[in-house]
Amino acid sequence: LADLVEMLLMDYGARAVGLDIVLPEARRDDVAGDLRLANLARYAPLALAQILDYTPRPVLLLQGVPAAALAPLPDRHPPEAHGFIGNHAGLSAARCVGNIGYRPDADGVLRHVPLVSGFQHGWYLHLAPSLLYCAASREAPERYLPEIPLGWWRVPFRHRLEAYTVIPAATLLAGQVDKEWIEGRYVLVGSSSLSLGDRISIPLAPLASGVMVHAQSVSALLDMAEGKLPPVRDGRPWLLAWSVSSLVFAMFWIARWPAWRSVTLLLVLAGAWVALALWGVWQQFEGSVMAPLWGYLFLLMAAIPHEWRQSQRQIQRITETLSHYVARPVLDELLRQGITYSLEPRLKEVTVLIADMESYTRTTSSLSLEAAAELTKGFLDCLTRPVLEHGGTLDRYTGDGLVAFWGAPLDCPDQADQAVSAALEILDAVSRFNAARVARGQAAVRVRMGIEHGQALVGDLGTPFRSTYTAVGDCINFASRLEGAARDLPTSLVIGPSANARLQTHATQAVGTIRLRGTDRVIDVFSVSRAATTTGAI
Repeated sequence: LADLVEMLLMDYGARAVGLDIVLPEARRDDVAGDLRLANLARYAPLALAQILDYTPRPVLLLQGVPAAALAPLPDRHPPEAHGFIGNHAGLSAARCVGNIGYRPDADGVLRHVPLVSGFQHGWYLHLAPSLLYCAASREAPERYLPEIPLGWWRVPFRHRLEAYTVIPAATLLAGQVDKEWIEGRYVLVGSSSLSLGDRISIPLAPLASGVMVHAQSVSALLDMAEGKLPPVRDGRPWLLAWSVSSLVFAMFWIARWPAWRSVTLLLVLAGAWVALALWGVWQQFEGSVMAPLWGYLFLLMAAIPHEWRQSQRQIQRITETLSHYVARPVLDELLRQGITYSLEPRLKEVTVLIADMESYTRTTSSLSLEAAAELTKGFLDCLTRPVLEHGGTLDRYTGDGLVAFWGAPLDCPDQADQAVSAALEILDAVSRFNAARVARGQAAVRVRMGIEHGQALVGDLGTPFRSTYTAVGDCINFASRLEGAARDLPTSLVIGPSANARLQTHATQAVGTIRLRGTDRVIDVFSVSRAATTTGAI
């Protein structure tokens, strides 16, 4: 080693030499070599190495003699070491000694080194700044110590390992090296042999020689001194601002967007943060890269499932609401086909049923509010159940009656027969309802119904403020006039000619003619025998 250092400094003109090798024991068989190395370390630009241990142990590492301690520097908070492996006492007078101890990150990769460390009552430089200080002894050591906000300096691994000139020691000792390769340069002497165990994982390689970490550190400190690399800055305020703002932004939109948009937003934010973090690494910002990513992962694991559950509950509420308008089998088919497609406005052939209570105003005028509400709810229940049980779509309630249709949103080949079947069951339900009312000493009521077939515009109609699934067309108006005509006919169910022509399972009979309001047209109307009644009044 003494021969190697002398040749590097005297024959080849190296600017300074750093030994990435610790010599805790003196060579008793080579006292002269130890003495030569001690003199070189004391008077020449030679930086020796020592190891500071940052791991608390039951039995502390205390081997050799720690050397080259500095007085504590102001405004610095270096990491504290618990033990050391130093050189033997014969080298304790060395002018420059650098620490080569390190603590890898949680994943086993070395990214940070302490440029200055505290041990007992002294402070110790890392090997890289110690080497630079050793080459310019007239300057204070702290000139080569950039401000490090977090105590541990992240080594900017900016150069490929192949960018460094590597020369075997045997080749140099044999004098087979061009002087221009070494003259004026900083030279690090370290182990590259796998058998010596000085191999660590760094961002550039899963297994690299430890001396390469010091080479990268020396390069970075030189670049910083020459202004080629930005100084180390505290990235924690920047990190906090990004984390808070992005997480608040994400939570605001996750509460309003569907799950797929929320996931996309989190991916975009994560990608943007990774890009900013890479830029921050290049700009020497110190801070945690993973902190925002953990926040995004939490939102992904917690907020997105919560939003999904809320969406499921909303869909369930919508389904329950639709179940009040269409029969359950019809609703299931709508869900299978896709509600959005099924509710688009379109022209459809439909059969319309309009039902109403005769003389509702006169009947409820003598009742209390509670009795009127009970009468209305009970009567509408008699109308609604048969409509839904026969696959009809409840369009709307008209106070004391309803409008329903068949043929939309799903096609119904026997829609006219289904409408008449529902009407007959309504008559049965009203009959039972009246029997219960009479038993309580209350007056019976009469239902009037009109059924007609025709073409109508059916779908989700309205404005951006409010819309409803409804049908619009002449057949709805005709059905309404047929329902009104039942007041003067001996039947509670009046069927129009178009609907009557499509009946296949119900036998009908003509019950009269009516004139369409606003026209000179007179049409025949029909009914079924079960709907006949002997009175047109309550």
